[in-house]
Amino acid sequence: MVAQISVFDIGRFVTNSHSAHPHPTSPHPGHPHPGQRHVRRRRTLRRTVYHMLGGEGHSDLLVKVVDAFLIALIVLNVLAVVLESIEHLSIAHGPAFHAFDLASVAIFSLEYLLRLWTAVEIDDPKFRHPVWGRLRWAVSPMAIVDLLAVLPFYLGMFVELDLRAIRVLRVLRVFKLGRYSMAMTVMAAVARQEARSISAVLFVMVVILVLTSSLIYLFEHRAQPHVFSDIPTSMWWAVVTLTTLGYGDMVPITPLGRLLGALTAILGVGMIALPAGVLASGFSEQMRIRREEYREAVEKALEDGSINRSERRLLERTRRTLQLSEEEASLILRQSVETGHLCPHCAKPLRGAHAHPEED
Repeated sequence: MVAQISVFDIGRFVTNSHSAHPHPTSPHPGHPHPGQRHVRRRRTLRRTVYHMLGGEGHSDLLVKVVDAFLIALIVLNVLAVVLESIEHLSIAHGPAFHAFDLASVAIFSLEYLLRLWTAVEIDDPKFRHPVWGRLRWAVSPMAIVDLLAVLPFYLGMFVELDLRAIRVLRVLRVFKLGRYSMAMTVMAAVARQEARSISAVLFVMVVILVLTSSLIYLFEHRAQPHVFSDIPTSMWWAVVTLTTLGYGDMVPITPLGRLLGALTAILGVGMIALPAGVLASGFSEQMRIRREEYREAVEKALEDGSINRSERRLLERTRRTLQLSEEEASLILRQSVETGHLCPHCAKPLRGAHAHPEED
């Protein structure tokens, strides 16, 4: 449906656009200074690398190959950490696990440095500064995840760490999949959008947790001093009861304690449903907003009654940026064409000068 744009097309476009407008200080119009050519080549290379790493929703074959390779590497790393925790496998294949970890760290480190280098290409003014723009990118959530993916290895070189701790830290590489997962991207946006609602729900849960643990301590401490020994210990019972897990390691035996336990269990059903409802509602709203943004982009492209090649490329980048499936984008495009941009009389595209005589 939508035309794909190649990073090589972008490189040629940037090069041609610069060549068509020679620098005014160039001694020979049409022949830029060698230093200027070097800067242009560097910028073109940086932009090409940026698009190769999936910048701004580009989706040509090279981008897909790079994404698939990184996803496979992340999955294999997590699998290696899991298998390495099995003692006989760790002993038998220790050198292979270590070599694979070294290669993975080298690739992930290169990826991090390339993303840091190309951060100024992000289509956002706050990232344009060569120093502060890169620093802003470095403190973004996904950049921190990329750093944590390689940090355990470098920490182990300078600080003596427990091998088990290093393995656990290496599992953090699984969060790198969030860059390639539509669900994770949308859920992160939902968490930001519904931060106040989620905070309010968590506040209420903390209040109920403290209240129920204090009351159960009051009701049960004398009857079971070794079980409900203090309020912090009683909080474990409150958490287990509110989440309806019911491990059974701490059970009230007094009438008031049992009554409180029943009320807490019933209250817990509603408390667990609250954050789930907030997230579900936020997810639906976030997807609606993204569909509307894409619909607006489609309608803007259809203002002249047709969609040219550059507009198709822009719509494809918009679709990938908004994390919409091709089916959703195709449906929105078809609906926009059918409902708002065809003449109801002659079924031709509506244009500014299009007019149709009134029917008798």
